Amino acid sequence: MRVIDLIGRTPLIRLRSVEKRAGGDREIWAKCEFHNPGGSVKDRAALQMVKDALADGALRPGQRLIDSTSGNTGVAYSLIGAALGIPITLVMPKNVSLARKQIISAYGTEIIFSSELEGSDGAIRVVRQIVGAEPDRWFYPDQYSNESNPKAHYLGTGAEILEALGDRVTHFTTGIGTTGTIMGTGRRLKEARREIQVIAVEPDDALHGLEGLKHLPTSIVPAIWRPEGIVDRLITMPTEEAWDAADALVGDEGLFVGHSAGAAIAGACRVAREAGPGACVVTVIPDRGERYFGPMKWERQYVW
Repeated sequence: MRVIDLIGRTPLIRLRSVEKRAGGDREIWAKCEFHNPGGSVKDRAALQMVKDALADGALRPGQRLIDSTSGNTGVAYSLIGAALGIPITLVMPKNVSLARKQIISAYGTEIIFSSELEGSDGAIRVVRQIVGAEPDRWFYPDQYSNESNPKAHYLGTGAEILEALGDRVTHFTTGIGTTGTIMGTGRRLKEARREIQVIAVEPDDALHGLEGLKHLPTSIVPAIWRPEGIVDRLITMPTEEAWDAADALVGDEGLFVGHSAGAAIAGACRVAREAGPGACVVTVIPDRGERYFGPMKWERQYVW
């Protein structure tokens, strides 16, 4: 067994404190994706993209893998690259958390920094320029356009949720970044039962503090984002509400989670409250909170 064989089959836990806030008589479950060896949900997509590229010859010997990332996919690429002997270069906005930069660097990955003012879209543009200048040198999986991204969740996340909860599932909700998690998981759940509601959560403003999530109206929309027939609706999430939800999980559940997880949990709470008694809402905890250490401009009372 190799480290990449540990990716997937993450535990599903019940969040009873969140159920109480939603009004009781509802179930709220969360997939603990921080149990992946790279510490996040992005391990799934990164592995599927690399495996499929190796299988079809898109990733050739001697090439370097390059992609843009806000952090978690970068850690996943770095881990998988080290395990399989694939050199990795990543383009990241300068203002991603210090912890993510340090973890990625520890794997020996080359990092190119893009403008912090342009966020993930700026990193995408830089990667495209680099690949365009020397196309033969690079394998560019492009996590925002690669069908292997949602495929990982169709084969893994969605199937695992159905295996654990079966016909009890009434709703699935999660945040959107590349949109791979909700597209793949949502498609698998809808194939099982069309009546399952799939709800996307996005930041409520372009200048938000939810690292890893995209405000689609002001962003480069991922090519894999094709919500018709899969995503039933989209709810917007203020940064403060997501941060409060993440903070509450520490004291109430002993779960120290990231800000994108806070958005997903807050969204699940809203959905369960609206759905009423008997609802069974499933969401995803993408990563743990230590990925976010290092003060950011939008941070409130935290001082380190």
